This record gives sequence, structure tokens and C-alpha cells, in this order.
Amino acid sequence: MAREKQDRREDSELIEKLVHINRVAKVVKGGRRFGFAALMIVGDGKGRVGYGNGKAREVPEAIRKATDQAKRNMVRVPLREGRTLHHDAKGRYGAGHVTIRAAPPGTGIIAGGPMRAIFEALGVQDVVAKSHGTQNPHNMIKASIEGLRGTRSPRQVAQKRGKKVSDIVSRRESAHSSGE
Repeated sequence: MAREKQDRREDSELIEKLVHINRVAKVVKGGRRFGFAALMIVGDGKGRVGYGNGKAREVPEAIRKATDQAKRNMVRVPLREGRTLHHDAKGRYGAGHVTIRAAPPGTGIIAGGPMRAIFEALGVQDVVAKSHGTQNPHNMIKASIEGLRGTRSPRQVAQKRGKKVSDIVSRRESAHSSGE
């Protein structure tokens, strides 16, 4: 019982974005049967995001299936100051290549189509992203999620290397100042 209440509370806090609906036709003896495929992005606005694909004979059912799948496939992405990424990332899926760059405060979300929906659901406010190759929303989303999956926070890097966070962050700051 308590688990159901917690699930409902989490569901109400989630941001759901419909990215794409595709109408497909199956030709049968009596004519055409139409079906719909929906592509959804779901995020909590605090660093978790997922995508889902649902197919059904009617649009609302396809959206519901896609939303359920997106909730099951959520990944956590570490955010810097709750507004941008810790570092630049590249993602690739099929012919979809994306470049995602962290941005200074006030930049906003500079990204096209499906990638914008991902960043809005993720809770990122400042990011610059570019899609190369395909414009297929499925491949763009999968490439973006793949790139975001590879991002690491300084704490994660420090833990993996057995060092202090201050060692890693100080190097990053000095590298930026010497490069300018």
C-alpha cells in the first residue's frame, strides 16, 4: 500500500514529453488497418531521464505504453549545480551522432527537436547540443541518452581513481584558465 502511494507521488512529479507519433497502416482484405507508434521522454527534472516507444491501435494507448516503458528505462545523469553537465559528451547510435556541451549560466537549451525534450525533462538549463547524421527522432534520442550515460561527476572520477575531489576539480579549473 505504501509503495503504491510512493509510486503515485513520483509519477505526479515526472515530466512527460511526447516527441513523435507515427501512423502505420497494415493492408488487410477489407482495406487498411491503422496503428500508431508513440515516442515519449520522461524525466524528473533533477537528473533522471528515460525514453520509451509504444505501439497500439489508438494514440492514447500508444502514449501510455511508451510512458510506462520510459519510466522503466530511466537513467541518472550527474548535473553540475543542478543546471548543466559536468563535461562535454558525444553519443552515437546507428547513423545518429550527437555532440553535447556544457554551457555557462544564462545560455539556455540550444538543441533541436528530440534532444531539447531530453534536456527539459532532465532538468538541464544550460547546454549546447548538435545532431550530426540522421534526423530520425528514435536514433537522435538513443544517441543522446548514450552520450549522457557516459558523463561522470568529479566525485565519481575521484572515487574511481582513489583521489580527492579537490585534486580533480582544481586540475579542471587550471586547465581551463591556461587554455584561454
